[in-house]
Amino acid sequence: MAQKIQVILVDDIDGGEAEETISFALDGVSYEIDLSAKNAKKLRDAVAPYVAEARKARGGRRRAAGTAPRRRGSSTGASAADVREWARENGYEVSERGRVSEEVRSAYEAAR
Repeated sequence: MAQKIQVILVDDIDGGEAEETISFALDGVSYEIDLSAKNAKKLRDAVAPYVAEARKARGGRRRAAGTAPRRRGSSTGASAADVREWARENGYEVSERGRVSEEVRSAYEAAR
């Protein structure tokens, strides 16, 4: 049996179709956001004056003073890949990249 899996990214700002996932960091915390070309341009234009004056960080990321290291995965320690695999096996539609919804993570944790 053949399967065709289609991943559709949804723009995290306006709910339309997203065309890319943008990664960025601020105050020692890394983020990802799925955006359409229009919203990606808005984000890049908004940070452009700061990027122009900033210097690239060398080595690992630094945490802001007084912040705890950020944990990856859910409170169960499961990776996003593990949660996605479980979700697909249990009838949830999840993308190949980007954030795993809180609904799916909660269902995964409840099933464990």
